[in-house]
Amino acid sequence: MRLPALFVLLILISANSLARTQVVMLGTGTPIPTPNRSGPATAIVVNGKAYIVDFGPGVVRRAAEVSKEYGGPINALNVDQLGIAFLTHLHHDHSAGLPDLVYTSWTHGRENAFELFGPPGTAAMASNVAEAWQEDNRYRLYGLEPATPSGWKINAHEIEEGVVYRDERVTVEAFKVKHGTWPNAFAYKFTTPDKVIVISGDAAYDPKLEAMATGADLLIHEVVSEAALSQRSEFWQNYHRSNHTTSYELAALASRAKPKQLILYHVLVFGLEDETVLREVQSRYDGTVILAEDLDIYE
Repeated sequence: MRLPALFVLLILISANSLARTQVVMLGTGTPIPTPNRSGPATAIVVNGKAYIVDFGPGVVRRAAEVSKEYGGPINALNVDQLGIAFLTHLHHDHSAGLPDLVYTSWTHGRENAFELFGPPGTAAMASNVAEAWQEDNRYRLYGLEPATPSGWKINAHEIEEGVVYRDERVTVEAFKVKHGTWPNAFAYKFTTPDKVIVISGDAAYDPKLEAMATGADLLIHEVVSEAALSQRSEFWQNYHRSNHTTSYELAALASRAKPKQLILYHVLVFGLEDETVLREVQSRYDGTVILAEDLDIYE
């Protein structure tokens, strides 16, 4: 039976009014091991389910800090609920938390295989992680410690540009960005019932990213300080400009793309205070811009 158009519209309005998307910054750091910033990791939480983008060092402990299990506000970040992640590229600072993410959530009670999406090379990474921890797996599966039989497994999906995942809560679109000589570095666009969120990963300025971010509710973007770059040698200036987006480039991008909120993470300042890069972006961009800290929550 076909429902009247007005009734369908009321259902959609009701569903959207109940939708709630939260973005949790589980890690905002860089390869530099700054103690107050864990490795890059972001959780998109939609109607009680968490989707992780990148999993740098510290990802599980940060998730636990905001989980209801450990006194935080977000049930979806209870460790046994962590079961799906999207990787932007294979740099270690974005991926070194994989064993922790998979095995800690498994031993904490996750029953199904972990779903992992990422560029070519992701399947090899997942296979090597399973091999490296095979003795641990064997003990937990066949020894005295009880463990779910499938939770240790990683279902690795190597992606291309386009829609890479969709369920009733979210559509995830991957698109390539420029990151030095990496052939496959991706950014992601998440579309939920109430939000559009774009996460750059590591990326030099790219018109494609600007186009994908146009009108987004949140643009979460890496950035390198112009003042910090000026103190580096010519070699390192060229290197970082080919791998990352400078503060002035990002300000120009945001001025054209006009996201509702611009969130700065993976901030490269090379010894200057982090607020330097925030001031640089604000000097050329009059929209809302926030320097992210670990455990920030945006709604």
